[in-house]
Amino acid sequence: MRYTIHYYSEAVQTDIMALPATLQARYISLTDRMQAYGPNLGEPHTKPFGGGLFELRLKGADGIARVFYCTLVGRRVVMLHSFIKKSDKTPLAELRIAASRLKEVKNADSRADEGEDVR
Repeated sequence: MRYTIHYYSEAVQTDIMALPATLQARYISLTDRMQAYGPNLGEPHTKPFGGGLFELRLKGADGIARVFYCTLVGRRVVMLHSFIKKSDKTPLAELRIAASRLKEVKNADSRADEGEDVR
């Protein structure tokens, strides 16, 4: 059974698809692998951030980008947030956005598992 890729929002998907060409190509290549083999591709491609948050590490001629994601029951991978990396450390503001979205997605998923309407 394959994994499926989902997006936190249409805006997240649009931002990812608007990455520079080499980073976008790398994203597509790595997510194809994630769908076939699972979300943990290992370093240097993926890295756990703790608490169920992971990062997809994109590097290309156009620079470096990161896409935060999480996994849900049912072989679902949810892309939460992306950004172009401009420094060695991940900016705290970017991490906070991803962590907040992770919490929201996990809460909505647990309510859906309990049969609650999450719309």
